[in-house]
Amino acid sequence: MEIDKAIGESDDKRLKTKYNNAIFVIKRALSLYSMEEVAFSFNGGKDSTVLLHLLRAGYFLHKKELSCSNGGLSSFPVRTIYFESPSAFTEINAFTYDAAQTYGIQLDIIRQDFKSGLEALLKANPIRAIFLGVRIGDPTAVGQEQFSPSSPGWPPFMRVNPILDWSYRDVWAFLLTCKVKYCSLYDQGYTSIGSIHDTVPNALLSVNDTSSKEKFKPAYLLSDGRLERAGRVKKNASTKNDVGSDSQKHEVLLASVIAVGDEILSGTVEDQLGLSLCKKLTSVGWSVQQTSVLRNDIDSVSEEVDRQRSICDMVFIYGGVGPLHSDVTLAGVAKAFGVRLAPDEEFEEYLRHLISEHCTGDRNEMAQLPEGITELLHHEKLSVPLIKCRNVIVLADTNTEELEKETECMTELTKLGGSTSLLELYASRRLMTSLTDVEVAEPLSKLGLEFPDIYLGCYRKSRQGPIIICLKGKDNARIDSAVQALRKKFKEGVFVDMK
Repeated sequence: MEIDKAIGESDDKRLKTKYNNAIFVIKRALSLYSMEEVAFSFNGGKDSTVLLHLLRAGYFLHKKELSCSNGGLSSFPVRTIYFESPSAFTEINAFTYDAAQTYGIQLDIIRQDFKSGLEALLKANPIRAIFLGVRIGDPTAVGQEQFSPSSPGWPPFMRVNPILDWSYRDVWAFLLTCKVKYCSLYDQGYTSIGSIHDTVPNALLSVNDTSSKEKFKPAYLLSDGRLERAGRVKKNASTKNDVGSDSQKHEVLLASVIAVGDEILSGTVEDQLGLSLCKKLTSVGWSVQQTSVLRNDIDSVSEEVDRQRSICDMVFIYGGVGPLHSDVTLAGVAKAFGVRLAPDEEFEEYLRHLISEHCTGDRNEMAQLPEGITELLHHEKLSVPLIKCRNVIVLADTNTEELEKETECMTELTKLGGSTSLLELYASRRLMTSLTDVEVAEPLSKLGLEFPDIYLGCYRKSRQGPIIICLKGKDNARIDSAVQALRKKFKEGVFVDMK
């Protein structure tokens, strides 16, 4: 058959492995269930198109092993269901019906919502398993395995996910290698297709052109598969929340720093990273609320991350990252968010490039990341992207030089207007005075009430040394106003600016 032949002649070892694994899942399902008990949910998208051809190849190979047939397929024998929606792109509908005609697919067209349609379908037919084109990273993929029973509250059936561990790159490698047709929208810059109300071309594929009409490169040229859903944005999204957020723009962000390592607790290793990280965060205006050192224990990490992520804007955690039995940080983070660790193909590609000769086998434990919540933050200066799990940043640094490099990259990402504000630059000023604590206490308290958006901190470097007052905020003008207001409360020359 042409699909199996095309993969067999390919030089792409990764694709061959993914193909063989997917075919194994399909043949396993066809062995467990009769043809009347299985169905395929097709939606015309790229993932679904890959699964269509995998099912064609898998069925052919399954029948061949049973010595039932050595020929090709004149029709597609798996019951195929298509949920037709009035909000679907006309190109999706056209491609779906064209594919049905080309490959002899008998479509069961359902014009209800997915859950109601399934209930009616399963009530009328003895279906026990449904093939789905779900991949890790999809919103619905969290917690799923290659064989996963339907969720509570849904009609009972087995979800079969042959391409669950496929990446964006794997999908396009398959489609291009096998030279099969796919929906024309993908050649117009669409990388992930939903409805006409929430899908636009991916701006990362925009082509600079002098013509008035914006043009886009095809989807398979997207270099970072993690950004395939960048075009899934509401066209009519309200900006109401953006206005409300302005009232918070002067607030100092709160951070927590967590170190993981028995060697730190035993005193075997001196923790220099924590000190450097706190200094860096403070220098860009963050207020570090707490630092903690934890032993190499998944539950300890999970409990602390869960506690800190709920009270801080960002949690920075380091240590315990790697393939050893004691490297429990990512597992702890995953548990804190109630998700599992799952293979991440994009991250694995970076690791293979970095440590290719030591990165053997199809399953690299270092490429297991918290499922459905992980964002990889790319920077040209970093050989491996930063790992961000919602408001938790996992740092893989082993020394202060590496930490300095990563924090610089985080700052640059913010300057470039990235979607994630990590180390947003703050303004700060430090004043020194020989006044006593009693003399400055009440005026500083009043100043805090006058300028609630400015962080005020006081400390001494020695018991008899001068008081140092630190003012931090996002607005230089506001800090200058606060300094002027403070100086008006005392005689001239009482406060000296520090560099």
